[in-house]
Amino acid sequence: MTNHLTDNFSQPTNTTVSQLWQMRLYVAGQTPKSLVAFANLKKICEEYLHGQYTIEIIDLSQQPHLAIEDSIVALPTLVRQLPEPIKKIIGDLSNTEKVLVGLQILRLVDEE
Repeated sequence: MTNHLTDNFSQPTNTTVSQLWQMRLYVAGQTPKSLVAFANLKKICEEYLHGQYTIEIIDLSQQPHLAIEDSIVALPTLVRQLPEPIKKIIGDLSNTEKVLVGLQILRLVDEE
């Protein structure tokens, strides 16, 4: 069974593009690493996306066939479905700067 957790808040976004960010977090049960990944993701989304996001949790221990859809090879894995292009980050998402750059929420300061 796919667990769906969606957070939609009404505050305006501070990102450069006001659009909905769709995140999908693949986990294997409620392991400590999975719980940390979700907590880190939620914190980042609340701080930087201000209600312009949804988070879908997919538990591959319940539905392993769903790993094929996004070519999941390690857990936990975060997949940004929207905005395109699709982006993936593997791990517990504890390095906020890498997550922000990897999801293209923030650009590297050196890029000009």
